[in-house]
Amino acid sequence: MRLPQRAEVWLFDCGEGTQHQFLRSDLRVSQIRRIFVTHMHGDHIFGLMGLLASCGLAGNPDRIDIYGPPDLDEYLKACRRYSQTHFSYPVKVHTVKPGLVFEDEDFAVSCAPLTHRVPAFGYRVAEKDRPGHFDVEKAKALNIPSGPIYGKLKRGDRVMLPDGRQINGAELCGATEIGRKVVYCTDTIYCENAIELAQDADVLIHEATFAHQDAELAYQRLHSTTTMAAQVALQARVKKLLMTHFSPRYAPGNPIDLTNLLAEARSIFPDTDLASDFWTYEVPRRLEQNLVKA
Repeated sequence: MRLPQRAEVWLFDCGEGTQHQFLRSDLRVSQIRRIFVTHMHGDHIFGLMGLLASCGLAGNPDRIDIYGPPDLDEYLKACRRYSQTHFSYPVKVHTVKPGLVFEDEDFAVSCAPLTHRVPAFGYRVAEKDRPGHFDVEKAKALNIPSGPIYGKLKRGDRVMLPDGRQINGAELCGATEIGRKVVYCTDTIYCENAIELAQDADVLIHEATFAHQDAELAYQRLHSTTTMAAQVALQARVKKLLMTHFSPRYAPGNPIDLTNLLAEARSIFPDTDLASDFWTYEVPRRLEQNLVKA
């Protein structure tokens, strides 16, 4: 997840070869500030130590915070001990529990347990609403003195002026920018927690390891089918579903390929796409009045 407004990159899971894919992309390893790990299976953590070591070589970040399930901290400590690796910057590991795991003035990140063979969590990143554009010219026309008062009006506060007038900041601001919400769920079979976590999200990134006809395999291995991912998106009323984590059995040339997987999901949730290496999706902003009209 790229946050250009603060020159940060947040990473979700870190499979083997992640640092090499960074080199082939337009992302900068030095901008990684937070890493969210869903569970301790190797295909989600085997790239973590190499990436953290490379971050120091690429230009020391101020600090990297890593969030994940129990045992993640011990795993990293063991890797550092046996490889005699020293990080040249602070690395802080946070063991997550259901609920809020991180919050600042712009974002809140929460997690919920999913249903897999080992403890696994899904993550929800919620951007906070922002006041609309402040109309400086209108404020000047009303003879409102500039200074700290403008800051209060920009927040939408009601302000008493020195001449006794009361000004409602909301009347000087455009429509509120509704915070965007992105949810990441992998690995898991269909479960209620995924639906709750994804409620009204702008984007749901959900695993779709198996085709619908291989549902029995999905239940055995506690992974999702395309139709399970689509049902989560439909019931959570998300705006966009991005499927990922596909089994190699659906590679091009096989009787069932990714084209079939996409068609299966779209039959239930039409606004679905398949994620692929280096593909990007920009989450659109929404204004308050658009929600009202809808």
